[in-house]
Amino acid sequence: MVRVLARLLLAIAGATALSAQVTGDGVYQKRCASCHDQVSERVPTRDALRKLSVSRILRTLDFGVMMSVAYPLRRDEREAVAAYLGVPGSDSAPAPQAFCADRRVNLAGQTAPAWNGWSPSPGNTRYQTVAAAGLTVGQARRLKLKWAFGFDGDVTAFAQPSVLGKYLFVGSAGGRIYALSAATGCIHWYFEAGGPVRSAIQVVPARRQHALFFSDQTGWVYSLEAETGRLRWKKRIEAHEATRLTGAPVAYQDVVFFPAASWEETRSTNPEYECCTFRGSISALRIKDGSLVWKTYTIPEPAKPAVRSSAGTTQWGPSGAGVWGSPTLDPKRGVVYITTGDNYSSPATTTSDSVMALDLKTGKILWSKQTFPHDAFNSACGSGGPNCPAEKGPDFDFGSSVLLEKLADGRELLFAGQKSGVVFALDPDKKGEILWQTRVGKGSAAGGVQWGMASDGQRIYAAVSDTARSRGQLDPKAGGGLTALRPSDGERIWYAAPAPCEPPKPGCSPAQSAAVTAIPGVVFSGSLDGHLRAFSAEDGKLLWDVDTAHDYQTVNGVKGYGGSLDGPGAVVVSGMVFVNSGYPRFGGMPGNVLLAYAPEE
Repeated sequence: MVRVLARLLLAIAGATALSAQVTGDGVYQKRCASCHDQVSERVPTRDALRKLSVSRILRTLDFGVMMSVAYPLRRDEREAVAAYLGVPGSDSAPAPQAFCADRRVNLAGQTAPAWNGWSPSPGNTRYQTVAAAGLTVGQARRLKLKWAFGFDGDVTAFAQPSVLGKYLFVGSAGGRIYALSAATGCIHWYFEAGGPVRSAIQVVPARRQHALFFSDQTGWVYSLEAETGRLRWKKRIEAHEATRLTGAPVAYQDVVFFPAASWEETRSTNPEYECCTFRGSISALRIKDGSLVWKTYTIPEPAKPAVRSSAGTTQWGPSGAGVWGSPTLDPKRGVVYITTGDNYSSPATTTSDSVMALDLKTGKILWSKQTFPHDAFNSACGSGGPNCPAEKGPDFDFGSSVLLEKLADGRELLFAGQKSGVVFALDPDKKGEILWQTRVGKGSAAGGVQWGMASDGQRIYAAVSDTARSRGQLDPKAGGGLTALRPSDGERIWYAAPAPCEPPKPGCSPAQSAAVTAIPGVVFSGSLDGHLRAFSAEDGKLLWDVDTAHDYQTVNGVKGYGGSLDGPGAVVVSGMVFVNSGYPRFGGMPGNVLLAYAPEE
């Protein structure tokens, strides 16, 4: 053990020394010059890049048009080349006319309907009650666009908003947090985070005011004063440079829980990269100051050197098992549930592709139920690169949260949807014993249930991605589908077939990878084709359909356009439906808008 620890410390020291040698000019010459030093109508020159801000260049590498090229770059390399090329500072402030006349945020005595965090309930069922939704089936048929808000300079809109009464809080790929008017989309205040923000925001009462909790894609977690946007505290919960925080935090009593996943799976495409050392985790922090209460890793022991790749680089393991989704709270049993991703390197562990139960107070793992064993996979496997582990996937991890739901007969069960295309029902009182499993999709590395199911207690609603490709492009006719399952036994109640892209166009797919949302009588599901659709909860018939993939005149004056719907789902509060549009990763259509719909009078 001592020798292993010594080797690990040496590796960390080596990585630190390597980082010290990183220069922006060196990264540019190695990774960028071959394109940007050439004359091309489609590629900006180095001189053109020097007119952009550092933050704009970094954002483009993280979640812009260059993200597929930048996958192998470490964080320090991205920051170095952005600083080398760009103008110091961030983007310009929003236009004065984008702000509300009254910029105060007053949440005192807040009792109005809300959608707070990933789901209105701690069981992550993504179900909004009739009183909070304020939307009937008839009104859902008459939804019309009320306003559109544009995220300046972004090509991705992937942070689900939280709504409390008159106020909406949302993050952006550009790293800004906005407090908006839910009614009009005007800005009350904004805050500049240190990296792209994908997680939904959790709002919690804090003494006489309220605190916002969220994470960014570089490993930092934040607490802001909800009324003003002032920073309360900021902590880095994972030291690994490839940390990627996507799952929304959840709060219970005086503690807030943050899940952690990683970019390291994509670093593996660089044959020189020593893959892999990241371990998924969940951190419990005190609401008042961010101090650590407990931290639990999904892989108990740190990675150690295992073998050498065919390229001669050291391979580390085990690694991975990141936590992509929001934790699910079960105060009755004193438990917090998480789902885990695949391993990034060999050996595969028994805690990857699993539903796990942790003690709320201590973080101790009470039980873990693996639904697909021996799943070690990274991005090098797609090209047959030397960093691909011996198991070679199939990458059937969990990207979505587990649902805790009470059935009509009084039982409480857990429901988990996997990228394999299978939905599982587990018994929380029998250490996650699997009661039934039902296939709802074909499953693949980009298939099955991706970002989240919904439940109204009578049915489990599972949409699937199941994207396919034709000549390197998304197949406009393959993927998608929404299934309603009976929670007691997993029997299919109805199935709503996907709609192929008509006419076919680049980046269009019928895949329904976005999280599903349910209200009484209605189920909302977004698709990579840019459509948000409302289905009847009773029989799956289509009630309403809107194509979000077009240009918009935004309330903040930013040039706005919609694209694919992926990641977060619709948010329904007080008769309004909010959804982000734009997701170019994996070949989808870019976009930069938050859209608000309300019933036509």
